[in-house]
Amino acid sequence: MTNDYDVIIVGGGLAGSTLAGSLAGNGARVLVLERERAFRDRVRGELVQPWGAVEARSLGIYDLLKQTCGYEVRWRLSQIYGAPPAEPRDLIATTPHRAGSLHFPHPDMQEVLLDACVRAGATVQRGVRVVKVVPGSKPAVYVDPDQGGPFYARLVVGADGRTSSCRKWGRFPVQRDPEGMQIAGVVVTGVATPEDAVRIFINPARGEVALLIPLGGGRFRSYAGYYPEERRSRLSGPEALSDFLEACVSAGVPPEALSTVQAAGPLASFDCTENWVPHPYQAGVVLVGDAAAVSNPVFGCGLSLALRDVRVLSSLLTSEPDWNKAADAYAEEHDRYFGTLHRLLGWMIQLFYERGQQAADLRKRAFARLAEDPARAPDFAGLGPDCPSDQAAYYNLFGEA
Repeated sequence: MTNDYDVIIVGGGLAGSTLAGSLAGNGARVLVLERERAFRDRVRGELVQPWGAVEARSLGIYDLLKQTCGYEVRWRLSQIYGAPPAEPRDLIATTPHRAGSLHFPHPDMQEVLLDACVRAGATVQRGVRVVKVVPGSKPAVYVDPDQGGPFYARLVVGADGRTSSCRKWGRFPVQRDPEGMQIAGVVVTGVATPEDAVRIFINPARGEVALLIPLGGGRFRSYAGYYPEERRSRLSGPEALSDFLEACVSAGVPPEALSTVQAAGPLASFDCTENWVPHPYQAGVVLVGDAAAVSNPVFGCGLSLALRDVRVLSSLLTSEPDWNKAADAYAEEHDRYFGTLHRLLGWMIQLFYERGQQAADLRKRAFARLAEDPARAPDFAGLGPDCPSDQAAYYNLFGEA
């Protein structure tokens, strides 16, 4: 077996396997190194926003996921604590590309896409622990000595998630927002609510949110977002389920909807602080997905952002013979669209979750403007980073100070 490839991808999740399939399908020699022999349920994103569904279609994986493990949802309902009942939003009727959101159990998605990239011609090695990446004009990837290698490529892609080791090996600088909310999640059954909509419950006064995301078959991925000082302990482990459900109710979920809930997977929590690599390419190593930028999980844009990364990088690599130039162009484009998304989601934090009197005054002004014209709100579900995010857009939402 050759140890020399065009592309080596570290990580076989959504971004890694989709990129591998796209590049292998265009004739590249691709190696995917995946640590897990069998994917298991961990608390991760399982929703692709409508703007991400458009990316999935352009990459040719939307129908595959929908037919194997996906659950398509047309409706979204966002309820503010103490406000009159909200009307559901028809995503297909109101988004520019007429798309709903796509949901799936994360491990099932990973298996489907990893199998698909093998069919496209990529080589996949599972149960492999990468121990080092050496950047350079022909970067090298080292694995445990008994697992082969070293492997060499024109380009190494770090698709190894929010705790990316490729970031460290590539000596990428990381920027990070101030610490903010925590989010906890678990797959549950027994939720007494229809499975036709994503339901979001927001309690701005307490800076809390709860989400019920249907996965089909009576299962929901449920999340609770909160500030850590509001909860004495992290919401993790089976013994914390009752506290988790209490947090959901505090955010606005009707108690009767959760009265017969049972956990169908692990409960875990993690912080929502956004962190990112400016210009995620250097010296033959490029980062995609959470390795390049971790978007605030409260807003569920992480998987969609990963698909944008894959589409942009794949398109550039297949159209530009000079891969150094192509990867540089991807990094510049990534800075642009992640910067836009980062600003937009920062506004949403201000609008819904910041606490204190100044935040309450800003929120009151913005809510009054939204009551006059709901279109003032950035449509991050439908447009994502294609939303306007300049100062005029900010004033359109919040008004002049």
